[in-house]
Amino acid sequence: MLTLPNILTLSRILAVPILVFLLWRPGWYDYALCFGLYVLMGVTDYFDGYVARARGTVSKLGVFLDPIADKIMVAAVIVMLIFTGDIKNYAVIAALIILLREIAVSGLREFLADLRVSMPVSQLAKWKTTFQLVSLGGLILAGAVPQWPLVHSASLFCLWAAAALTLITGWDYLRVGLKHMD
Repeated sequence: MLTLPNILTLSRILAVPILVFLLWRPGWYDYALCFGLYVLMGVTDYFDGYVARARGTVSKLGVFLDPIADKIMVAAVIVMLIFTGDIKNYAVIAALIILLREIAVSGLREFLADLRVSMPVSQLAKWKTTFQLVSLGGLILAGAVPQWPLVHSASLFCLWAAAALTLITGWDYLRVGLKHMD
């Protein structure tokens, strides 16, 4: 149960309160530390799956915790970036689209799991995740380098791209789910 991949996944969950704390005190130094931690969490997200597959230690606990760790991190960062004003005005809509889709798809996956229906991650959903993670990381980084406003603008563009892909992939998953509902 306490394999290296599972420890990496658990470390991501335990790091979320540190991310929140660093974003709560939005000075450039705190943003820089937060960005470093965010990148480290992304690296561990990649390596926990890689190590589990390479070593043949994929576990039910890891399969269960990995997407939860991702969603907790994304939700916490979005909430804090709205709180700090790094996501504001109409960009809050993009952030809410992402949050609502994550909740809805999680519920749909749980519902379909009870029916023993698999809902694999599509390639488009992987792109959505990439835009989402890049945008949030960029928004954190923008707080560390306010003298470079292009970082913030590019990150907001990625946030809207993630929101658009979120709507598309969310609809795709909903169509699959609706086929199994009475």
